[in-house]
Amino acid sequence: MDIKQAAENLVLTDTHTHIYYQAGTSELNDQMERCFANGIQRLFLPNVDLDSISLVNQTVEAFPEHCFPMLGLHPCSVKEDYQTVLNDIASKIKNTQIYAIGEIGIDLYWDKSTLAIQQDAFNRQIEWAKDLNLPISIHCREAFDEVFEILTQQQDGRLFGIFHCFTGTLAQAHRAIQLGFKLGIGGVVTFKKAGLDLVIKEIDVEHLVLETDAPYLAPMPFRGKENESSYLIHIAQKVADLKEMSLEQLAAITTSNSKQIFNI
Repeated sequence: MDIKQAAENLVLTDTHTHIYYQAGTSELNDQMERCFANGIQRLFLPNVDLDSISLVNQTVEAFPEHCFPMLGLHPCSVKEDYQTVLNDIASKIKNTQIYAIGEIGIDLYWDKSTLAIQQDAFNRQIEWAKDLNLPISIHCREAFDEVFEILTQQQDGRLFGIFHCFTGTLAQAHRAIQLGFKLGIGGVVTFKKAGLDLVIKEIDVEHLVLETDAPYLAPMPFRGKENESSYLIHIAQKVADLKEMSLEQLAAITTSNSKQIFNI
């Protein structure tokens, strides 16, 4: 049975996609149709800044049974005016049904000079999540030590969520799980020399959820091209192969895991 045939009976969940960049265009409808054809029925949408909130909302309004919003401030969007921006986002959260705070975290790949304000923004948004009993979606790039430090300080039994686009070591995977987080597995798991496949082999599937991070990090055989949520099926098939289970089993377990996180 090929992937297309298998997709007919699947309910896959993309726990992290920016498909909303296509909001208001025919391309959004086309991409969603390709998602449905590939068994991707549930998509979780993290904004990145103030401007992207309206795009998230438009997409959710267009596909309310399939698209679910998160709100937060991406670490790369944490600038000098971040406190004002956080206040604006907090006010929008009060008037919007959301399913997570995200994506939030620390990114030291692009700009190390903003570490202090990234840390403050991360801490503040974690407090929002705990107060609202919501999960967080963590962006962590070249910042595992810094992120783990904050999570360790903040973990009081109310903190949970997903390490979005997890690409760490086995030790880092165990640490994230110990802190109460699922691992978001995306296209990198299909890259031959990335090493993530070796990590995933050692992690119980109950700790995994799937994601695309579309339009970024397209899986094989689309590496180097623009990603989209319909490609999640290729990520799912790779993880299913690594875990030596059927695509249907992997889809059922990872979607169940996503429901535990997002409560929907």
